[in-house]
Amino acid sequence: MFGLGGSELIVILIVVLLLFGGKKIPELMRGLGNGIREFNDAKKSVKSQIEEGMREKDIKKDEPKA
Repeated sequence: MFGLGGSELIVILIVVLLLFGGKKIPELMRGLGNGIREFNDAKKSVKSQIEEGMREKDIKKDEPKA
């Protein structure tokens, strides 16, 4: 994982704990989780809109021209 070993990860966790304190970490993780969830929802929305546009294009292409 990015060339980090176990000892480096432990040092990073200790620094984060010292900077933010034990009470703020759950709040930060909750905010991170909400941000990831919103990103995934937006990604799904864009994907469905693109697929819908492709279906509409295929329907128009299959219609006989008058």
